Formats: sequence, C-alpha cells, structure tokens
Amino acid sequence: MKALALFSGGLDSALAIKVIKDQGIEVIALNFVSHFFGGKNEKAENMAEQLGVQLEYVNFSSIHTDILKNPVHGRGKNMNPCIDCHALMFKTAGDLMEKFGASFIISGEVLGQRPMSQNYQALEKVKALSPGLEDLIVRPLSAKLLPESKPERLGWVDRSQLLDIQGRSRKVQMELMENYGLVDYPTPGGGCLLTDPGYSKRLKILEQDGLLEDENSNLFHLLKIGRFFRFEKGKYLIVGREEQDNLKIDEYKNYGTLFIRGKEVPGPHMVAYGELSDEEIDFALNLFSRYSKAKGKEEITFLINSEDVTIPAVDFDKLNEQIKLYQIVM
Repeated sequence: MKALALFSGGLDSALAIKVIKDQGIEVIALNFVSHFFGGKNEKAENMAEQLGVQLEYVNFSSIHTDILKNPVHGRGKNMNPCIDCHALMFKTAGDLMEKFGASFIISGEVLGQRPMSQNYQALEKVKALSPGLEDLIVRPLSAKLLPESKPERLGWVDRSQLLDIQGRSRKVQMELMENYGLVDYPTPGGGCLLTDPGYSKRLKILEQDGLLEDENSNLFHLLKIGRFFRFEKGKYLIVGREEQDNLKIDEYKNYGTLFIRGKEVPGPHMVAYGELSDEEIDFALNLFSRYSKAKGKEEITFLINSEDVTIPAVDFDKLNEQIKLYQIVM
C-alpha cells in the first residue's frame, strides 16, 4: 500500500506522513513548486530524510498561475486562492497516482487552522473540486472529525490511529513531533508569498497592469527583492537593499532593459523593466547615488548595462519627491 502526500516540509505535513507511515504504509512526499512557494530546499529534504520517505518535486508553476488569475472560489485576504490552489494540488497528485503506484492521497490540513480555507465547508469543497479523488483524500491530523474516507472504510488505514486535532494552535502537533523525535522543522505558519500583504500589494500592481501571466514569471520573482518602484503601466525599477538582494538581481540582469551597479563606489544593484524615459532613467541614476556609499553627496561613476556613466551630486529635494511618487511601500 502506497500513499502520496502533499508535503511542504513543515510541521503539519511532516506529522501527517509520520501518522500514516507508522501504519506500515509507504509514503511518497510531493513538494509542489510554483512561482510563490515550494521548491528545492534543505529543510524539506532534511525532514524527508528524518521521515524516511522519498521526496519528489512537482513543478506546476504555469497552471498555478492560471488558477491565480481566475480562482473559481476567489482569494483570501491577499492574493491567495487557497481553496482552488489546494484542489489543484490534489488533482495534480491524483494524476501521479498511477505513476507511483499509490492508492490514496494525504495532506497535513487541520480543521479550523485557517478560518477561510480549512473550515469544514472549505475542506469538503476542495474534495468536490478534485473529481475522482473525493473519497481518496485522507487528512490524518483531523480525520476523526471528518467524514470517513474510502481508505478508512476499507481498512487500508486504521481510523482509530488517526487524530482529532482542530484549531489554530499547533501545540499538540509540536508535542507529537517531539515525542517522535522529529526535529529541525520550519517555524509553523507562512510559506506562501501570496498570503503576504506586502508582496500581494506588488503583485496586484502587475495584475492591474495586465502582466499577471506565466510568461512574466521573472517579474514575479523580482518582486520578492528589495525596493520596488512603479513609474507607469508596465514600467518598474527593482533596487537591492542588501548583498543577497544584489545577488538575486544579478540573476535577472539580462531580463530587464537596464542593469545598474557600482564601479568604484559600492551601491545597490538595480534592474529596470520596460522602456524608461530619460527622466525615469535620471531618477534611477540619482537613486543609485543616494543609496551608494557616496550617499548622493558627490560626483559618482557607475555602470549601466556595462557602460560607464558619471553624474553629479544629487538634488535631494527633487529626488525625495520622486521617491514619494514612485515607490510602492511594502
């Protein structure tokens, strides 16, 4: 008997796997990868190793973006289409059952943990949105509080060994993990950027500008970095705050129309998207000077698309007004 698990690498999904695996069932952990969550990471791999399960990364970025654009059941407080997203994960897992020889699917969802997406009605709705899988989904952490599934009815899974956790507190889960000797799991909560208000604010601008398409996914990743400035529809500037931001911006330097970095004086790395006007380019140059080691107080030479450019000291009054006009504050 095999089961596929929706696996983030976090507390709940790890515990769900442990509960099922302890019944002698082989579990294969599926880590779903979109532009906004998931992907190869040391903590998920470490937890899979602790659990003794096979870990598979499932990239569903493109179809997930389609769901994000038009979620049938709407979004949560931010840009998160949780109900449709969870249903998509189950559907994708269902498509992989034959490949892995699995008989059912499990997840670490907990009844009442998230008021909008994990109440009783929402959990049942997710099942209804997963055609052919409605009776093959087991939620081990709250199973005793939910309708009996086919794997439980047929004795594939011993329902008496499943749990009855509910609510937002994760105290019970943490105590169980400690009892199992499972350590070094990520701090509970979070994980999906679409639930983050600041990031959602930026992404909403892309949607308003007609750029919420998979072909613009590089922008989705750039929005995770540093400071964000919008000039007008489809024209943006991303500015690094620290070294890690600069390194990430370097990865996308050929994607933008302008790539700015220091030459002799260190400063933020910057990438622009869209065809900037001369005034907007001047703003970017002065912004670099201000955030550089020169602090905008002296003439400075730096690189734009690998070419030397020199500008005088910054007009701070003008620059500050422009920052207020263009910056999208998290």
